[in-house]
Amino acid sequence: MGLASNIEHLEAHRPAITGHCYRMLGSFFDAEDATQEAMIRAWRGFERFDGRASLKNWLYRIATNVCLDEIHNKGRRARPIEEGAPFSGMPSVEELVQRPAHFWIEPISDARALPSDADPSERAMLKQSIRLAFVAALQKLAEKQRAALLLVDVLGFSAAEAAETLETSVASVNSALQRARAALSDRNPVPPDDLSQPQKEMLNRYVAAFESYDIAALTGLMREDATISMPPYALWFQGHEPIRNWMLGPGCGCRGSRFLPVAA
Repeated sequence: MGLASNIEHLEAHRPAITGHCYRMLGSFFDAEDATQEAMIRAWRGFERFDGRASLKNWLYRIATNVCLDEIHNKGRRARPIEEGAPFSGMPSVEELVQRPAHFWIEPISDARALPSDADPSERAMLKQSIRLAFVAALQKLAEKQRAALLLVDVLGFSAAEAAETLETSVASVNSALQRARAALSDRNPVPPDDLSQPQKEMLNRYVAAFESYDIAALTGLMREDATISMPPYALWFQGHEPIRNWMLGPGCGCRGSRFLPVAA
């Protein structure tokens, strides 16, 4: 198989590998970099590919280890509410602390992360696995737990295949899976497509209140311990009064905003 043919075979799997790296790293930009590194490693080692696994699964293994190296070097991404206490005062816009993009969890577009050749059921499952809420929950897991869960529950690896990828035992993989599933069960919100009718009606009321910038109606729809944040700013607020004061104060730039449903 020639160089051009090797590259073509590898490139066909780029969206699938990008999606996997995004789940591992929580960032579109980091995922693209990790995917490129995985592709380079695969191209350099293509002659060692023995065909025992599919080419895609071989690439998943390489990409997983690239991502584990990245997490070890950079640490996990976060949300503002994980970075300290809620802000109690009212900063001016000039006083807002901004953190660089690599600090925060970021969304990714479906087109970048979903393989075009996936059948409808696989595509639906993979689409759920790149939901921002799910990816944010994944970042709370230890890296080996995260990798084991994604390899087995999302990509369909056997425990033995996952153990080989992670260079550990099957018992260790099963233990990591058990802990990861337990942790996610408390953190993974209901997907938007599964909202009940009362929840959909509440969402519509929230959108209407925000678009009319009726802050009293908006906070009236929130729990007392509701939080609000907006990366790249590091601050976050909790409770009706702090949220109301922010939205009517320095945060009033949101006035006049409109909500549109998008796939991202």
